[in-house]
Amino acid sequence: MGTLQIVKIGGKVVDEPSALKEVLYRFSRLSGKKILVHGGGKGASALAERLGIPTQMVEGRRITDAETLQVVQMVYAGLLNTNIVAGLQALKVNAMGMTGADGNVILSRKRPVGAIDFGFVGDVQRVNVPFVKMLLEQQVVPVFCALTHDGQGQILNTNADTIATELAVALSPYFSTELIFTFEKDGVLRDVNDAHSVINRLSHSEFLRLKKEGVIQEGMIPKLENAFRSLQKGVKKVRILNALNLSPPDSGKPIGTTITPE
Repeated sequence: MGTLQIVKIGGKVVDEPSALKEVLYRFSRLSGKKILVHGGGKGASALAERLGIPTQMVEGRRITDAETLQVVQMVYAGLLNTNIVAGLQALKVNAMGMTGADGNVILSRKRPVGAIDFGFVGDVQRVNVPFVKMLLEQQVVPVFCALTHDGQGQILNTNADTIATELAVALSPYFSTELIFTFEKDGVLRDVNDAHSVINRLSHSEFLRLKKEGVIQEGMIPKLENAFRSLQKGVKKVRILNALNLSPPDSGKPIGTTITPE
C-alpha cells in the first residue's frame, strides 16, 4: 500500500500571494502521491461585499443563496484554482485543477432545509475513486476547489475541509492516507489570543469539552469534526498546522496539532 498525503490549505494563506507562493513550494517538496484542496472563503466574502451581496456564516459554514453561489464559483473555480495550478506547474508539479463536477469525481446532495436553510450547499454522497486513483497513478496532482455537483446540473458549495476529508476516507482502503489541514496559525490553540498555546495532541473527548467551554468555536468546529470522523473511517493520521510548516526540517519538535481518537 502506497502513501498519500491530502493537504487542505485555507485562511489568510490563500489570500496573500507571497504566503501562497511559499506554501505551494513546500507542497511541491512533499514526496509521494498527493492531493491539494483549497478553500477561499475570505476572497469570496470580499468579492460579495464589493457586489453588495451579504455574507452569512453559521459555525464556520457559509449560507449560499443563488447570488452567493455565483460568487464562489467565480472565486473558487476561477481565480483561485487557476492561479494555484499555474503556481504548481511553475514548480514542476503536474497539477490539474478540479471541481467535484470534473470527471464526476464528487457527487453531492443539496442539504435539506432544517433549522437552518444553507441554500446551495452540498453534502458529499460519493467519490469517484477509480478516476482519482487513475490520476494519481499517472503522476497527476489533483487540485480541488470547494465545489461539487448533484449530477443534475447543479453546482453546490461544499466545505473544503469536508472535501479533503471525503477524499481521504474514500482513498484510505487503497493508500496509507494522511490528512493535513493547514491555515495561518500553528495548530489548534487553547487560547486564541496566545499564538503559543498550541495543543499538541487533541482527543475527541477533549474537543467536546473545549467546544462546550467556547474555547473551540466558529470555523475550527467543522474542521475538527471532519478530522475525528476521518480517523474513524480509516485515515491513518490527521494533523492541523501552520501552512508555512508544511514541509519543515526534522527538528524533533512537535509541529501543529495531532488529532487522536481518544
